[in-house]
Amino acid sequence: MLEKLKLLAQRDEEISQLLTTPEIFADRPRVTKLLKEQKEIAPVVEAYRAYAACEQQAADAREILEGSQDADLRTLAQEEFDDARARRGALLAQIRVLLLPHDPNDDKNVIVEIRGGAGGEEAALFAASLWRMYTMYAERRRWKTDVLSLNETELGGVKEISFMIEGVGVYSRLKFESGVHRVQRVPDTEASGRIHTSTVTVAVLPEAEEVDIEVNPADLQTDTYRAGGAGGQHVNKTESAIRITHLPTGIVVECQDERSQHKNRDRAMKILRSRLLEQKRAEQEALIASDRKSQVGTGDRSERIRTYNFPQGRVTDHRIGLTLYKIDAVLTGDLDEIMDALITADQADKLRAQEDT
Repeated sequence: MLEKLKLLAQRDEEISQLLTTPEIFADRPRVTKLLKEQKEIAPVVEAYRAYAACEQQAADAREILEGSQDADLRTLAQEEFDDARARRGALLAQIRVLLLPHDPNDDKNVIVEIRGGAGGEEAALFAASLWRMYTMYAERRRWKTDVLSLNETELGGVKEISFMIEGVGVYSRLKFESGVHRVQRVPDTEASGRIHTSTVTVAVLPEAEEVDIEVNPADLQTDTYRAGGAGGQHVNKTESAIRITHLPTGIVVECQDERSQHKNRDRAMKILRSRLLEQKRAEQEALIASDRKSQVGTGDRSERIRTYNFPQGRVTDHRIGLTLYKIDAVLTGDLDEIMDALITADQADKLRAQEDT
């Protein structure tokens, strides 16, 4: 590992040297590529250099301990040596995490799909609550949200919704949200005070570009129809709504939120590409599932990943055994404690798998 780190540090120096030569700026694509590479290796290189400095500090202190008879000097040297060893251990742990394989989707925007499951209108109402939760979390992190498709109920619930979240590191934070979210609470319509259990399905899909997924136009069946629901007279007079069926997979995407048929088609294609990319990713993960079954982030939508229990005021993530008694805060977008715990658990799982191999 240390040899690999030395090579990365050398590469960082090479890039810095190259970027000091004026003639290289005539090749803008190469400059962009070098800057991107340097940015990617910077955290590892920085941690390695800090580790090397600790090693040098420990070596200098050891030399004093072995060669000096001065009691005060030896005391100071021992403190330096102990401090260097402690920091070295922490830096090694940090470096091991930084060297884990990078998820190529981590920096992508996402399309989040939420659907009410078992529980009828109560499930639809909770689906609306989850939509609000993710929207408020996005606001906290200064991400942008944009509704792509929405199917509401008469009581203000959500049968299904697709929306995009754009920003820095969106997928890296939200990718563990895919799965079945369970809610336990007393519905407003329940006179006897009996607790109902409902479920909502969440899927978090990295945004797919055309270069990620190539869609053959011959594989698409496109239908137009008049949009329903709110929106004034316009939606009832023009066939602006779009339904796209991907014939090879049977995936169907509908979009009717925009007045422009062209915009609805663009949005539907965004969702379709992302679903196809997710299907491709799931197939690849299935191939290696026998080698490493990840505790976190499998994306299996049949899994019950989290329970929101209103009577007890708790939220429990079943994958990592985390329980928080702050359901109101969580549902208003205070998700970082959960996200950080899931990321840490995923890193620990990957480190164990790395050690096993």
